[in-house]
Amino acid sequence: MILSGKALLSGVIGWPIAHSRSPRLHGYWLKKYDIDGAYIPMRVNPDHLSQAITGLIALGFQGANITLPHKEKMLDLVDIIDDRARRIGAVNTLVIHKDGKTEGRNTDAYGYMANLYQQYPAWGDKKLGKNRNIALLGAGGAARAVLDGLLADGAVSVVMTNRNLARAENLANHFQQFYPQVVFKLTTWDQAPNAMADCDLLVNTTNLGMAGQDPLDFPLDGFSPDLVVSDIVYNPLMTPLLVRANQLGMRVVEGLGMLLHQAAPGFATWFGYEPVVDDELRAMMIAAS
Repeated sequence: MILSGKALLSGVIGWPIAHSRSPRLHGYWLKKYDIDGAYIPMRVNPDHLSQAITGLIALGFQGANITLPHKEKMLDLVDIIDDRARRIGAVNTLVIHKDGKTEGRNTDAYGYMANLYQQYPAWGDKKLGKNRNIALLGAGGAARAVLDGLLADGAVSVVMTNRNLARAENLANHFQQFYPQVVFKLTTWDQAPNAMADCDLLVNTTNLGMAGQDPLDFPLDGFSPDLVVSDIVYNPLMTPLLVRANQLGMRVVEGLGMLLHQAAPGFATWFGYEPVVDDELRAMMIAAS
């Protein structure tokens, strides 16, 4: 990795930030592609977020990734908001243009879809009916990004559940205005397995099943073996949900790839090089966890 007085600068802003894998990921790409640049983790108190953005502009940064708890607040701090960030209601990628204008983007939906297609290329096969019936567990920020990716990709129906069903209803109503042709259905958590039995893709967008969190107790026995099961949790890589799906002969899509793919558009914008998400990168990230 080169680092000169002309280095391109970016980083990740969060509170806290020590847990972030982004510096390792972007650092790997900077070294691999021999780029004169640096990617810096920045711990920013929410009360100082506006000043931090002003500081990045003054220091000549190309931009930054934005992580918790700043994603929603960034909507009020940037000059330009792209359509996807507006629909999702959060910014995860800040771009600082040469004129000092700031743009907020969201690449999480792209990251989810790129990972889905990489791990299961047949998802877009029209011969399979294009797999357009979605079952969604959860209604938080991650659900918004995953849902926007799937809806933009052509989903025709979505069955949603959440412990707080009112939150799922609000999410459905929000996206209905952007995708009026889609049929949204709500179901209680205990009735979800029956209501979702005919879906093509089941996505867990909650943190249930993550290391240190409560387990995800969701039966899969009544689903078709053709079901694709996706979990955005990547610690552990094979969550209990994915293990059960695998045992039933279902196709599984683990969550690490979403993290890797969502980083690529920002890296390309800041450093001018289209990075590749490949097995070598995945192995490095798994080994470093």
